[in-house]
Amino acid sequence: MSEGLVQEAIRRDEPAAESQPYRYRRVERPEPDWRRLPGWHDVTAAQWRSAQWQRAHCVKTPAQLRAVLGDLVDDDFYADLARDQAERATMSMLVPPQMLNTMVPGLRAPLPAGGPAFTAALYADPVRRYMIPVFSDRHPDWPSHPLASRDSLHEHDMWVVEGLTHRYPTKVLAELLPTCPQYCGHCTRMDLVGTSTPTVAKLRFDLKPADRTEAMLAHLRRSPQVRDVVVSGGDVANLPWRTLEAFLMRLLELDTIRDVRLATKALMGLPQHWLQPDVVAGVARVAATARARGVSLAVHTHVNHAASVTPLVAEAARAMLDAGVRDVRNQGVLLRGVNDSADDLLDLSFALTDQAMITPYYLYLCDMIPGSEHWRVPLWHAQDLQHRIMGYLPGFSTPRIVCDVPFVGKRWVHQAHDYDRVRGISRWTKNYRTSIEADDPDALTRTYPYHDPIDTLPAEGRDWWRAQR
Repeated sequence: MSEGLVQEAIRRDEPAAESQPYRYRRVERPEPDWRRLPGWHDVTAAQWRSAQWQRAHCVKTPAQLRAVLGDLVDDDFYADLARDQAERATMSMLVPPQMLNTMVPGLRAPLPAGGPAFTAALYADPVRRYMIPVFSDRHPDWPSHPLASRDSLHEHDMWVVEGLTHRYPTKVLAELLPTCPQYCGHCTRMDLVGTSTPTVAKLRFDLKPADRTEAMLAHLRRSPQVRDVVVSGGDVANLPWRTLEAFLMRLLELDTIRDVRLATKALMGLPQHWLQPDVVAGVARVAATARARGVSLAVHTHVNHAASVTPLVAEAARAMLDAGVRDVRNQGVLLRGVNDSADDLLDLSFALTDQAMITPYYLYLCDMIPGSEHWRVPLWHAQDLQHRIMGYLPGFSTPRIVCDVPFVGKRWVHQAHDYDRVRGISRWTKNYRTSIEADDPDALTRTYPYHDPIDTLPAEGRDWWRAQR
């Protein structure tokens, strides 16, 4: 075909592309320049790539945030943050420089001027909204759902040994530690993970780490029906690599284990950790052992917005793939004000696949923990979003939006047994028993409720919930 005919075909295709609800454009996002922020004006590229420097300079208090942002942000914002930390926050503040640098990045639009303009941009920033929640974010009437609970998924109830949750017939969750390199405001394990806050005294492990892992491995030897282990916490990036590698190698000695998944938000929040030569070499050793034994080894991360997919994140993901892991997958959380539009989700999914070779996997509805109502979306909205994102991505890269129903587990959002949209109560069924229901004859026939955020209900529904108080 001549060049003229090719150009004519392109011109004819442009109106069709413009008429689509979402228009795909490949976007290469550069690493935001951290030197735009007053506190990091003199930070070198070598320092920025250092995992040790990143960990040492995490932002843990409003005062430390002020030291980085300085007068770019109005005093009212810092006061708003301090009030939330004192009165509402279920997670203490811990933000690596890598994550803070993706807030108000100044890439697609000029950097706002310091003062009201920058402050407004920071309030509106999607990464800020879940990593640095402020008091004014929370819903004034319904900061928490009346039925919210600290361990909303009852993972602690389903511990078969300390830290080992056995909820599904063939899968377990191994919580090796209770810390992360970064703390998300909406953390579903807020009951266990992180340091205590003024409103939440955290659960603590009783066993020593070595004794806890021995008990986990002993249980797995006794449980040949378990083939899949999610190794998590907390975040495995906070374990010394030698400790993590030793556990994984012992896990791989069990012939019954066929899938191992490493859960780490730090692949995005602190990619510098996963780029350390000793860590990459260690992953390669584990991956080689897994492959030799016919076991699938994957990394699961947690990215909620396209702005977080920077070149360093892509480099870390590719380092894991080059080291031999079968796949790097993303399990995000659907959050109001962060990623609750079809454009947000498609932008995120294409950024993950195009730039970082990360497979979009799940998007969870935010769990019913205290203080989460302003983040949660109603089931009907999640169902609509699933419809709107279909057809743009390959099937294997189209994320499934799921509801993690208490006492049930993950269910696609269209699997609700019934749904009262007025009161925001959906009911769900399941086809297996959890580890606490072995003797429950009704476990497979009863329905299990999940609840929409009350402020999204019609007036009749909001009035009904007020009457229940």
